[in-house]
Amino acid sequence: SRDCLQAGESCTNDPVCSAKFRTLRQCIAGNGANKLGPDAKSQCRSTVTALLSSQLYGCKCKRGMKKEKHCLSVYWSIHHTLMEGMNVLESSPYEPFIRGFDYVRLASITAGSENEVTQVNRCLDAAKACNVDEMCQRLRTEYVSFCIRRLARADTCNRSKCHKALRKFFDRVPPEYTHELLFCPCDDTACAERRRQTIVPACSYEAKDKPNCLAPLDSCRENYVCRSRYAEFQFNCQPSPQAASGCRRDSYAACLLAYTGIIGSPITPNYIDNSTSSIAPWCTCNASGNRQEECESFLHLFTNNICL
Repeated sequence: SRDCLQAGESCTNDPVCSAKFRTLRQCIAGNGANKLGPDAKSQCRSTVTALLSSQLYGCKCKRGMKKEKHCLSVYWSIHHTLMEGMNVLESSPYEPFIRGFDYVRLASITAGSENEVTQVNRCLDAAKACNVDEMCQRLRTEYVSFCIRRLARADTCNRSKCHKALRKFFDRVPPEYTHELLFCPCDDTACAERRRQTIVPACSYEAKDKPNCLAPLDSCRENYVCRSRYAEFQFNCQPSPQAASGCRRDSYAACLLAYTGIIGSPITPNYIDNSTSSIAPWCTCNASGNRQEECESFLHLFTNNICL
């Protein structure tokens, strides 16, 4: 599949495509349609239709790539108008991740096998393995130091720096290290507590109050990277009663990878406590008003998801 950065460049160099792309950007920019006059709606529609046959349609981005935000802005300029009012995503902004391993899903990883008599702490082993790998060790030390550092004269950490360092860790370190750290199986609370602490939740996850989930979700949708990571999570972790595995994509690895992609975003999820492998973002659906259903379907992607 084509890279949206290259597709965007070649569109810019083609006068016809370039003019249409500019119109499209105006259509998207909030009240841009007003500038285009009364028949704007239909003009915007026909522009999108015209661009569907250009090199822009079907382009993708790579997670953690240089200029990721710019690449995603090209992707969403085409998809934004297509997606209006659609909840289930039929595609992801990211190229599919092809790797030689497939992880069993979170629930089975975390269940552990009861017949193992030996006391193994897989979470501890995962930490040791990370320490032996130069990149894993360096980026893990980096995010931990950002996330535990207190701001001067304040009892808070710098959450945005902590989140940024977490994103860097999960984007750059190979999944065989990050998945072992985050999804290691536990059968005692000490192990589960270590697992819960992986992302330094005091800074990256928890807050004094639990907001309604629509607040972090709305702020996520306003940011190209977060919106894309969430789209990928929806796309790769969509439960489906028809599929044999119970998941529409039939790949637990793709779902777990998409899950790590939203850590360090406004909708960062984590383990709820140290007794189960239950996961949720730090928010509730109380007082959702007329968006109750939207709120619950967001929350259920984490709490009642067979694919995770």
